[in-house]
Amino acid sequence: MADPTAFYEPEDDELLSSLAVPAQYQPQNDGDEYKRLQELEQHAYAQQQLMAAEQEQEQLQALEMVPEDVKRFLVLFHQAILENDLPTITNMYESGWNKLSQAHYAQNEWPEAELISPLVGNDQVFLTLYRELYFRHVYAKLQPTIDDRFQSYENICELFNYLLNSEGPVPLDLPIQWLWDMLDEFVYQFSSFAQWRASPKNKADDELEMLAEAQHIWSSYSVLNVLYSLVQKSQINEQLKAEKEGKTPEEVAEIAGEYGSKPLYRNLGYFSLICLLRVHVLLGDPTLALQTMENVDLSGGAFLTRITACHVTTYYHVGCSYMALGRWPDAIKTFISVLIFFIRMKQYHTRSYQYGSITKQCERMYALLAICTTLSPGPSDESIMSIVKEHYGDQLAILQRGGDEAIETFKDLYLSAAPRYLNVNPPPYEDSAALESYLANPPIDAINRHLDLFLSDVAAVKGVSNIRNLLKLYTSIDASKLAAFSATEEDGEEEILQQLMVLKAASRTYAKGSGEGTLLDGERIVTNNLDFTIDGSMVHVEETTSHRRFAGFFIRNAEHAQRVYNTIRSAPLPVQRKPAAPVQTQGAQPNGTAPGQTSAPAKAAWKPKRQVQIAA
Repeated sequence: MADPTAFYEPEDDELLSSLAVPAQYQPQNDGDEYKRLQELEQHAYAQQQLMAAEQEQEQLQALEMVPEDVKRFLVLFHQAILENDLPTITNMYESGWNKLSQAHYAQNEWPEAELISPLVGNDQVFLTLYRELYFRHVYAKLQPTIDDRFQSYENICELFNYLLNSEGPVPLDLPIQWLWDMLDEFVYQFSSFAQWRASPKNKADDELEMLAEAQHIWSSYSVLNVLYSLVQKSQINEQLKAEKEGKTPEEVAEIAGEYGSKPLYRNLGYFSLICLLRVHVLLGDPTLALQTMENVDLSGGAFLTRITACHVTTYYHVGCSYMALGRWPDAIKTFISVLIFFIRMKQYHTRSYQYGSITKQCERMYALLAICTTLSPGPSDESIMSIVKEHYGDQLAILQRGGDEAIETFKDLYLSAAPRYLNVNPPPYEDSAALESYLANPPIDAINRHLDLFLSDVAAVKGVSNIRNLLKLYTSIDASKLAAFSATEEDGEEEILQQLMVLKAASRTYAKGSGEGTLLDGERIVTNNLDFTIDGSMVHVEETTSHRRFAGFFIRNAEHAQRVYNTIRSAPLPVQRKPAAPVQTQGAQPNGTAPGQTSAPAKAAWKPKRQVQIAA
């Protein structure tokens, strides 16, 4: 007979040893021992069933506390996702979710996914999507705990693993607004966690232990790995390059492959390029950030303009990349382009749930535009500059005067409007000794490091604006006389000549030309309309004014009007429907009149039909 104790060791089973066991006795033989083990297993199974029933009862009671409109919304939302009903999903995502959040969960979280799982048949794909919305709500309305941060990372990784590691393209269709918000929130939660993790102070012991054990959670490598995997899976760079080369849709679909031809994967890959731009900017690599946008079209009809938040975010980070590279004219053009777009589309987004965040980002661009136009003066859009002067008029006056006060103003504007740069390497939580050394001598923050680099560029052109304003008043002036007019009395002729050379160098920069090319391509240009030559101690000034050219504007609009006219002219004329023949009743004549009646005048046929009442 087989030894029953070979499969079971009572002293090692914590569950069975903690249960109430019948009175112990000394087994007489192997059969008694086997019977006793069976009783223990049955008792343990009964206890587990009882605990499961109690948990199910508690879950049902908690589910009853969920409002009926929320439960009905979740059931219909699940059904729409199963059927890939895109219009219904879009409406419920953009309108229904936000309305219910405001009505029931403005100050607390939505029900957990395990609680509402009976409503959706325990559909794991829907529950993963639901958790993505759940944690997004927690980050937006509440203060996330360390458990929330860890669980949101695990959930989004589970979702991306499902999309990337399935045997084939998943049968899922989501609106582009949701896909953009998903990836945008992914990068936001990464930056939020990185900023929170960078400060070991005021953290509890359990938080320090969790951070020491989970170094991979929200690491920059894992975030970049997800984004690059989506780009590679969708073949989005190859698709965009083929579209630029003018290939047919069939050829583009062949290049896209099995995954990239699906709208879900194509849109995820496209938005991943935008998020890679953002991540590389946050990590302090503006060159690589612009390289990721090599194949993305930034013109007015680009795909990214369909989502205003994506449009504004893209241009903001492209402009910040140009600022980090010292390409002030390109940064000015980028900021002005998107701000003009936002002003024109502002009336259509006032009721959008993203209007507040978009407006804040535009305010930051106005501040950065004040910085750029001061460092690289030149002709700019008057409507945008009037808004800049309205919001930052006092700061602009200080910046243009120069001096130590201007340096502080540059610093304040930069800190309020620049991206929240991140440290690539987190503190050494896994080594207590190294962590103590880190706390004793913490490294400089990423934002302060970028601020120092920016202020060094500002200090290099300090006082140049005053010299430029003085030169605009003269066609020729002696350097000694210019030194006498200078704001700093101790400046001599040599110092003035040095500042003139600094002004000459500052007015020439590397910027994108009028021709086509990538965002990194460019040529040497003169940024301002003031030029001068130095002959001995005499400075000869020449100011060139650039007039606005209207010929291109009228040519483009005339061509557009001609295309519209040709389209209307080639369209077929609408087919006029024949009027239905009147129904003749018995005894009626062919002309529609009854026997013995005279025909009514022709104009009576255009009168509205009279209502005939039939008496019962």
